[in-house]
Amino acid sequence: MFRKLFVLFAILALASLACGFNIDVPKVPTPGPDVIDTISVPTPAVEPVSLSLSFGAGEMTLAPGASGLVEGTATYNYAAFKPEVHTDGGDVRVQMSDIHSFPAFKDLKNLWDLKLGDTPMDLTVEAGAYKGNFEFGGLALNNLTVKDGAAQVELAFSEPNLAEMSVLHYETGASDVRMSGLANANFSMMDFSAGAGDYTLDFSGDLQRDASVKISTGLCNLIIVVPEGVNAVVTVDGGASNVNAGSNWSVSGGTYRQKGEGPTLTFVIDIGAGNVTLTK
Repeated sequence: MFRKLFVLFAILALASLACGFNIDVPKVPTPGPDVIDTISVPTPAVEPVSLSLSFGAGEMTLAPGASGLVEGTATYNYAAFKPEVHTDGGDVRVQMSDIHSFPAFKDLKNLWDLKLGDTPMDLTVEAGAYKGNFEFGGLALNNLTVKDGAAQVELAFSEPNLAEMSVLHYETGASDVRMSGLANANFSMMDFSAGAGDYTLDFSGDLQRDASVKISTGLCNLIIVVPEGVNAVVTVDGGASNVNAGSNWSVSGGTYRQKGEGPTLTFVIDIGAGNVTLTK
Protein backbone atom coordinates (compact mmCIF):
# COMPACT_ATOMS: atom_id res chain seq x y z
CA MET A 1 0.00 0.00 0.00
CA PHE A 2 2.79 2.39 0.95
CA ARG A 3 4.55 1.68 -2.36
CA LYS A 4 1.40 2.50 -4.35
CA LEU A 5 0.96 5.79 -2.51
CA PHE A 6 4.64 6.67 -3.13
CA VAL A 7 4.27 6.07 -6.86
CA LEU A 8 1.07 8.16 -6.93
CA PHE A 9 2.74 11.07 -5.13
CA ALA A 10 5.73 10.86 -7.50
CA ILE A 11 3.45 11.06 -10.54
CA LEU A 12 1.58 14.05 -9.11
CA ALA A 13 4.88 15.79 -8.30
CA LEU A 14 6.22 15.32 -11.81
CA ALA A 15 2.95 16.56 -13.28
CA SER A 16 3.14 19.63 -11.07
CA LEU A 17 6.70 20.34 -12.14
CA ALA A 18 5.81 19.92 -15.81
CA CYS A 19 3.07 22.54 -15.46
CA GLY A 20 5.62 25.01 -14.13
CA PHE A 21 8.01 24.83 -17.04
CA ASN A 22 7.79 25.60 -20.73
CA ILE A 23 9.70 23.07 -22.79
CA ASP A 24 10.76 24.31 -26.19
CA VAL A 25 10.82 21.48 -28.69
CA PRO A 26 13.27 22.23 -31.53
CA LYS A 27 11.52 22.88 -34.79
CA VAL A 28 12.60 20.97 -37.84
CA PRO A 29 13.82 23.57 -40.33
CA THR A 30 12.07 23.90 -43.63
CA PRO A 31 14.30 23.98 -46.71
CA GLY A 32 14.14 27.21 -48.64
CA PRO A 33 14.80 27.84 -52.31
CA ASP A 34 18.25 27.05 -53.66
CA VAL A 35 20.79 29.84 -53.26
CA ILE A 36 24.01 29.94 -55.29
CA ASP A 37 26.84 32.03 -53.86
CA THR A 38 30.04 32.79 -55.73
CA ILE A 39 33.27 32.28 -53.80
CA SER A 40 36.31 34.17 -55.05
CA VAL A 41 39.39 34.63 -52.88
CA PRO A 42 42.50 36.30 -54.32
CA THR A 43 45.94 34.95 -53.48
CA PRO A 44 47.24 36.70 -50.32
CA ALA A 45 50.12 39.07 -50.88
CA VAL A 46 51.96 37.71 -47.83
CA GLU A 47 53.52 34.35 -47.17
CA PRO A 48 53.23 31.66 -45.97
CA VAL A 49 49.72 30.93 -47.25
CA SER A 50 47.36 28.69 -45.28
CA LEU A 51 43.88 27.77 -46.57
CA SER A 52 41.25 26.10 -44.36
CA LEU A 53 37.93 24.80 -45.65
CA SER A 54 35.36 24.04 -42.92
CA PHE A 55 32.36 22.13 -44.21
CA GLY A 56 29.53 20.43 -42.34
CA ALA A 57 27.74 17.85 -44.43
CA GLY A 58 26.69 17.57 -48.04
CA GLU A 59 28.95 17.32 -51.07
CA MET A 60 32.27 19.02 -51.72
CA THR A 61 34.34 18.99 -54.91
CA LEU A 62 37.87 20.37 -55.05
CA ALA A 63 40.07 20.63 -58.13
CA PRO A 64 42.94 22.75 -59.49
CA GLY A 65 42.36 25.57 -61.92
CA ALA A 66 41.73 28.80 -59.97
CA SER A 67 43.51 31.97 -61.08
CA GLY A 68 43.46 33.18 -57.46
CA LEU A 69 43.49 31.13 -54.25
CA VAL A 70 39.91 29.83 -54.35
CA GLU A 71 37.15 30.17 -56.95
CA GLY A 72 33.81 28.44 -57.24
CA THR A 73 30.25 28.24 -56.01
CA ALA A 74 28.28 27.12 -52.96
CA THR A 75 24.71 25.93 -53.49
CA TYR A 76 22.53 25.57 -50.40
CA ASN A 77 18.92 25.78 -49.19
CA TYR A 78 19.34 26.66 -45.50
CA ALA A 79 20.63 30.02 -44.27
CA ALA A 80 23.13 28.55 -41.79
CA PHE A 81 24.98 26.95 -44.72
CA LYS A 82 25.89 30.29 -46.27
CA PRO A 83 29.68 30.33 -46.69
CA GLU A 84 31.85 32.99 -45.11
CA VAL A 85 35.42 33.98 -45.94
CA HIS A 86 37.81 35.17 -43.23
CA THR A 87 41.28 36.45 -44.13
CA ASP A 88 44.09 37.35 -41.74
CA GLY A 89 47.31 37.99 -43.63
CA GLY A 90 48.22 34.75 -45.34
CA ASP A 91 45.62 32.75 -43.38
CA VAL A 92 42.35 32.23 -45.25
CA ARG A 93 39.34 30.33 -43.92
CA VAL A 94 36.19 29.47 -45.86
CA GLN A 95 33.43 28.11 -43.64
CA MET A 96 29.70 27.77 -43.18
CA SER A 97 28.03 30.67 -41.34
CA ASP A 98 27.18 28.34 -38.45
CA ILE A 99 29.54 25.38 -38.50
CA HIS A 100 27.98 23.98 -35.31
CA SER A 101 24.42 23.91 -36.65
CA PHE A 102 23.64 21.21 -39.14
CA PRO A 103 20.02 20.06 -38.84
CA ALA A 104 18.85 16.97 -40.63
CA PHE A 105 15.97 17.16 -43.03
CA LYS A 106 15.02 15.24 -46.11
CA ASP A 107 15.70 17.79 -48.81
CA LEU A 108 18.97 19.15 -47.47
CA LYS A 109 21.27 20.70 -50.07
CA ASN A 110 24.78 21.88 -49.42
CA LEU A 111 27.19 21.71 -52.35
CA TRP A 112 30.62 23.29 -52.63
CA ASP A 113 32.26 23.18 -56.04
CA LEU A 114 35.65 24.88 -55.71
CA LYS A 115 38.84 25.27 -57.69
CA LEU A 116 42.17 25.97 -56.00
CA GLY A 117 45.15 27.95 -57.25
CA ASP A 118 48.71 26.65 -57.57
CA THR A 119 50.29 29.02 -55.06
CA PRO A 120 52.34 27.14 -52.42
CA MET A 121 50.11 26.61 -49.38
CA ASP A 122 49.13 24.53 -46.39
CA LEU A 123 45.66 23.12 -47.04
CA THR A 124 43.26 21.92 -44.33
CA VAL A 125 39.86 20.37 -45.02
CA GLU A 126 37.50 19.80 -42.07
CA ALA A 127 34.12 18.19 -42.61
CA GLY A 128 31.45 16.02 -41.03
CA ALA A 129 29.31 13.41 -42.75
CA TYR A 130 29.71 14.23 -46.42
CA LYS A 131 30.72 13.08 -49.88
CA GLY A 132 34.00 14.46 -51.18
CA ASN A 133 35.71 14.38 -54.55
CA PHE A 134 39.20 15.89 -54.37
CA GLU A 135 41.73 16.28 -57.17
CA PHE A 136 44.97 17.80 -55.90
CA GLY A 137 47.29 17.02 -58.80
CA GLY A 138 49.14 20.08 -60.10
CA LEU A 139 48.75 22.07 -56.89
CA ALA A 140 51.66 23.17 -54.68
CA LEU A 141 50.82 21.77 -51.25
CA ASN A 142 53.41 22.14 -48.50
CA ASN A 143 51.17 20.26 -46.06
CA LEU A 144 47.76 18.63 -46.44
CA THR A 145 45.38 17.87 -43.57
CA VAL A 146 41.96 16.26 -43.95
CA LYS A 147 39.71 15.63 -40.94
CA ASP A 148 36.21 14.27 -41.39
CA GLY A 149 33.54 12.11 -39.81
CA ALA A 150 31.49 9.46 -41.58
CA ALA A 151 32.55 10.23 -45.12
CA GLN A 152 32.70 8.89 -48.64
CA VAL A 153 35.79 10.40 -50.23
CA GLU A 154 37.71 10.03 -53.49
CA LEU A 155 41.07 11.82 -53.26
CA ALA A 156 43.60 11.85 -56.09
CA PHE A 157 46.96 13.27 -57.12
CA SER A 158 46.67 12.58 -60.85
CA GLU A 159 49.68 14.81 -61.48
CA PRO A 160 52.74 15.54 -59.33
CA ASN A 161 52.46 17.97 -56.47
CA LEU A 162 54.46 21.10 -57.38
CA ALA A 163 55.92 21.39 -53.86
CA GLU A 164 57.75 19.04 -51.50
CA MET A 165 55.05 18.13 -49.00
CA SER A 166 56.19 17.69 -45.41
CA VAL A 167 53.15 15.86 -43.95
CA LEU A 168 49.98 14.41 -45.42
CA HIS A 169 47.62 13.87 -42.48
CA TYR A 170 44.22 12.20 -42.91
CA GLU A 171 41.95 11.53 -39.92
CA THR A 172 38.49 10.02 -40.39
CA GLY A 173 35.74 8.12 -38.61
CA ALA A 174 33.73 5.24 -40.05
CA SER A 175 34.21 5.99 -43.73
CA ASP A 176 34.83 4.80 -47.26
CA VAL A 177 38.00 6.52 -48.48
CA ARG A 178 39.91 5.90 -51.71
CA MET A 179 43.17 7.75 -52.33
CA SER A 180 45.12 7.38 -55.57
CA GLY A 181 48.33 8.73 -57.08
CA LEU A 182 49.79 9.15 -53.58
CA ALA A 183 53.40 8.93 -54.79
CA ASN A 184 52.66 12.12 -56.76
CA ALA A 185 51.86 13.90 -53.47
CA ASN A 186 55.61 14.00 -52.87
CA PHE A 187 55.28 13.80 -49.08
CA SER A 188 57.98 13.01 -46.56
CA MET A 189 55.51 11.51 -44.08
CA MET A 190 51.91 10.35 -44.32
CA ASP A 191 49.79 9.76 -41.21
CA PHE A 192 46.45 8.04 -41.83
CA SER A 193 44.13 7.23 -38.91
CA ALA A 194 40.60 5.85 -39.23
CA GLY A 195 37.83 3.96 -37.55
CA ALA A 196 35.81 1.15 -39.07
CA GLY A 197 35.37 1.27 -42.82
CA ASP A 198 36.85 0.50 -46.21
CA TYR A 199 40.10 2.19 -47.22
CA THR A 200 42.17 2.00 -50.38
CA LEU A 201 45.53 3.79 -50.43
CA ASP A 202 47.12 3.68 -53.89
CA PHE A 203 50.76 4.80 -54.04
CA SER A 204 51.03 4.95 -57.80
CA GLY A 205 52.71 7.93 -59.42
CA ASP A 206 56.26 9.28 -59.40
CA LEU A 207 58.00 8.53 -56.10
CA GLN A 208 60.76 11.15 -55.94
CA ARG A 209 62.20 10.47 -52.45
CA ASP A 210 62.03 8.11 -49.50
CA ALA A 211 58.75 8.43 -47.62
CA SER A 212 57.23 7.03 -44.42
CA VAL A 213 53.59 6.00 -44.00
CA LYS A 214 51.92 5.43 -40.63
CA ILE A 215 48.47 3.84 -40.68
CA SER A 216 46.26 3.29 -37.62
CA THR A 217 42.76 1.84 -38.04
CA GLY A 218 39.99 0.05 -36.23
CA LEU A 219 37.97 -2.80 -37.73
CA CYS A 220 38.34 -2.31 -41.47
CA ASN A 221 39.26 -3.57 -44.90
CA LEU A 222 42.53 -1.91 -45.89
CA ILE A 223 44.00 -2.16 -49.38
CA ILE A 224 47.54 -0.89 -49.99
CA VAL A 225 48.53 -0.52 -53.64
CA VAL A 226 52.27 -0.28 -54.37
CA PRO A 227 53.26 -0.55 -58.05
CA GLU A 228 55.63 -3.35 -58.97
CA GLY A 229 59.25 -2.17 -59.07
CA VAL A 230 58.92 0.21 -56.11
CA ASN A 231 60.97 -0.50 -52.99
CA ALA A 232 58.57 -1.00 -50.08
CA VAL A 233 58.74 -2.31 -46.52
CA VAL A 234 55.49 -2.94 -44.63
CA THR A 235 55.28 -3.83 -40.92
CA VAL A 236 51.87 -4.93 -39.66
CA ASP A 237 51.06 -4.75 -35.94
CA GLY A 238 47.79 -4.93 -34.05
CA GLY A 239 45.05 -7.36 -33.28
CA ALA A 240 43.26 -10.05 -35.24
CA SER A 241 44.25 -8.94 -38.73
CA ASN A 242 44.45 -11.04 -41.86
CA VAL A 243 47.21 -10.03 -44.29
CA ASN A 244 47.03 -10.96 -47.96
CA ALA A 245 50.15 -10.21 -50.00
CA GLY A 246 50.83 -10.80 -53.68
CA SER A 247 53.63 -13.01 -54.99
CA ASN A 248 55.91 -9.99 -55.42
CA TRP A 249 56.07 -9.60 -51.62
CA SER A 250 58.41 -11.58 -49.34
CA VAL A 251 57.45 -12.03 -45.70
CA SER A 252 59.38 -12.45 -42.46
CA GLY A 253 57.27 -12.39 -39.30
CA GLY A 254 55.07 -9.32 -39.54
CA THR A 255 57.27 -7.58 -42.12
CA TYR A 256 56.60 -7.65 -45.86
CA ARG A 257 59.09 -6.49 -48.48
CA GLN A 258 58.92 -5.68 -52.16
CA LYS A 259 62.21 -5.16 -53.97
CA GLY A 260 62.58 -2.47 -56.56
CA GLU A 261 64.66 0.48 -57.62
CA GLY A 262 64.80 4.08 -56.48
CA PRO A 263 63.32 5.57 -53.29
CA THR A 264 61.67 3.44 -50.61
CA LEU A 265 58.20 3.52 -49.09
CA THR A 266 58.23 2.43 -45.44
CA PHE A 267 54.89 1.51 -43.84
CA VAL A 268 53.92 0.87 -40.23
CA ILE A 269 50.35 -0.43 -40.01
CA ASP A 270 48.51 -0.79 -36.70
CA ILE A 271 45.10 -2.35 -37.37
CA GLY A 272 42.64 -3.29 -34.66
CA ALA A 273 41.05 -6.09 -36.67
CA GLY A 274 40.14 -6.79 -40.25
CA ASN A 275 41.92 -7.39 -43.54
CA VAL A 276 45.09 -5.91 -45.03
CA THR A 277 45.72 -6.49 -48.72
CA LEU A 278 49.06 -5.67 -50.33
CA THR A 279 48.74 -5.48 -54.07
CA LYS A 280 50.17 -3.79 -57.15
